[in-house]
Amino acid sequence: MINPAALLGPSVAGSTRSQVFAAFSYVGVLCFVPLLMSRDDEFVYFHAKQGLVLWMWSMLAMFALHLPGVGKWVFGFSSTGVLILSLAGLASVALRRAWRLPLVSHAAAYI
Repeated sequence: MINPAALLGPSVAGSTRSQVFAAFSYVGVLCFVPLLMSRDDEFVYFHAKQGLVLWMWSMLAMFALHLPGVGKWVFGFSSTGVLILSLAGLASVALRRAWRLPLVSHAAAYI
């Protein structure tokens, strides 16, 4: 767990604007808003990259619906995973932390 205050200083991590943009990261397609508008804020950019990975995962899950037989199961499992990880990301933002979400943070490191 990374404390954003240690990375950025208390003034940046504690601002309301940073928290709002970081929260957008975990609300589906809104992850592009902080990616495009707050590239200079490391706290927001960290969450935006994780949100982008979650959004891509959810888009890929929709394609699984076309698989005969197991498609609905894969979609349901993936949707549940994305929902749980998005809620964990929103909790991280609310607590002003930079939690590395399991599986997601590894993919986000390559963005």
